[in-house]
Amino acid sequence: MDFKRLMAFFAIALVILLGWEQLFPSPKPVPAQQQASPTQQSPAKIQADTSALAPAAPITVTTDTMKAVIDEKSGDLRQLTLLKYNASSDESKDFVLFNDSKNYTYVAQSELFNSDGQNILKNITFQAPQKQYSLNSDKVEVRLSAPETNGLKIDKIYTFNKNSYLIDIRFDVTNQSGAPVKLDAVYRLLRDNSKPDGEGYFNHTYTGPVVYTPAGKFEKVTFEDLDDDYNSGRDQAEYVRKTDSGWLGMIQHYFMSTWILQPKDGQSVCNNGGCQIDLKRRSDNLYSASVRVPMPAIQNGNKLDFPVGLYAGPQTTGTISKIADNLQLAKDYGKVHIFASPLFWLLDKLHGFVGNWGWAIVLLTIIVKAILYPLTNASYRSMAKMRAVAPRLQALKEKYGDDRMAMQQAMMKMYKDEKINPLGGCLPMLLQIPVFIGLYWAIFSSVELRQAPWIGWIHDLSRPDPWFILPVIMAATMFIQTYLNPPPTDPMQAKMMKIMPIIFSVMFFFFPAGLVLYWVVNNILTIFQQWYINRSIEKQRAAGEVVS
Repeated sequence: MDFKRLMAFFAIALVILLGWEQLFPSPKPVPAQQQASPTQQSPAKIQADTSALAPAAPITVTTDTMKAVIDEKSGDLRQLTLLKYNASSDESKDFVLFNDSKNYTYVAQSELFNSDGQNILKNITFQAPQKQYSLNSDKVEVRLSAPETNGLKIDKIYTFNKNSYLIDIRFDVTNQSGAPVKLDAVYRLLRDNSKPDGEGYFNHTYTGPVVYTPAGKFEKVTFEDLDDDYNSGRDQAEYVRKTDSGWLGMIQHYFMSTWILQPKDGQSVCNNGGCQIDLKRRSDNLYSASVRVPMPAIQNGNKLDFPVGLYAGPQTTGTISKIADNLQLAKDYGKVHIFASPLFWLLDKLHGFVGNWGWAIVLLTIIVKAILYPLTNASYRSMAKMRAVAPRLQALKEKYGDDRMAMQQAMMKMYKDEKINPLGGCLPMLLQIPVFIGLYWAIFSSVELRQAPWIGWIHDLSRPDPWFILPVIMAATMFIQTYLNPPPTDPMQAKMMKIMPIIFSVMFFFFPAGLVLYWVVNNILTIFQQWYINRSIEKQRAAGEVVS
């Protein structure tokens, strides 16, 4: 296998890596009104799951980072707009994470259940003292109060903090019922399975529920898994269902929402008997990620304050790693996490040094290239020797014509005489692939690059180059690399190698500029390295020296 075959293999692997869902799309669930109910699911469960969102009575909260809309009646968080991030499909608009529209449903709910499993807030209507709230200090609090029912006075309080995407949600329950009361709190994220705004063929990532527990570690449960459970009437999706700590939520490219069961260096809310995690598709075709948290018993005449945190915002590693243990795993690097995570750590350190994510990518590429120099040097020396004997290979091809057996024997003799291993460059290149893919995902998954400028025309490294300058440069560097590498003996392969730079450049027109920048810098460094090695070997051969 020579370098060009390896490049072709890597190109195909990269396309599959990015476009698997588009190449092999999963069947979409049939709308509920067109689909028969699963025979193995009880009518009571279906009835309990079917609760269409009523029109909201909006309470608007505006902070320096977000604009939230809370439904006054239910206390649900219905809309959340992130004011420091623009929409993926329209830079002039703010990014919407939560919404309760017909085309896009994604909301956060919190409820209280009694020991009989009944939602005691179902028929209760909250009220707030005002409809508009703004952050004028370090925090703003929204208190929703419900009328006393069965001796219980319940308030739900939202606290929004300055320069933060962590929302504190607290139940204040006063018991005047004449007897102890035992309640469970249920915290739920509810969304449809629509693709996130701006997702395309070349920027597809995982969207769906995630769970982190000490027992199961980080687990992804796809919408398709929950569809299978729903259609079969069974609960077979693989994830930990009972935990004493951790977090759960929904993730998508760059953004996330998670219920925090144990804050960093804090106490778990599950220490009163364990939290029950439930991931499912409901009969209204919305997907639920919920956790049932046991609250301490409230004695008659006592009041209980029961808080929990909801992080709803960007997957900024430096921020989320401080909120809960291993919350940074929500920045999903997939199976190359072992490579991508340390590479992003280095990228982040370089950004702290130079203050620009574009230059940090340039420095990171140089450092990775230097570390891998022994491997790449062996590969390029092997290719340089192959390039030096290319005229002799062509002469052998012309001499033996269609006699492939004689041709192979003559080639092997020449390789032996010249001390060339035709496969010598393959293993080092194969060893580099996990590192390169890890570096790719470290850049591709980092919300830190969103709206981050580099120089001149590049004002957002997470979006494609608006003038296509970097993809054109990348195509040029690939053409130069083709010239520096040994020419293929197979005419069809030679044509493919001429077309490859064009295919790559067109594909990279749609890639984030930060990724293209990495490839351009890597290609330029490779060109200088290969040119130097080629020149050195040519000088050695001209001087009659033995090339090792």
